[in-house]
Amino acid sequence: MDKQWLTNFHEKLDQHYAWPSLYVFKFIVPENKTIEVKSLFPNHIASEKPSKNGNYISVTIEMMMPSSAAVIEIYQSAAKIEGIIAL
Repeated sequence: MDKQWLTNFHEKLDQHYAWPSLYVFKFIVPENKTIEVKSLFPNHIASEKPSKNGNYISVTIEMMMPSSAAVIEIYQSAAKIEGIIAL
């Protein structure tokens, strides 16, 4: 992730949320990567929706986050998963 993009994203998160706040993470991943995504959110229930052909899965997790830095930390960990798309 580009440093300037991260700085801008951090600022936007702080403008739109009063921390701590409930934050919704949405990812699209290849079907075989859902376990990796869900492992980023232990003790949280993820909703899943398969794509039309079943090759990809949309994964949504709502989680109480303490700060914008914590949100960015999750996205940075998720970025290591091959084929992931963060929405």
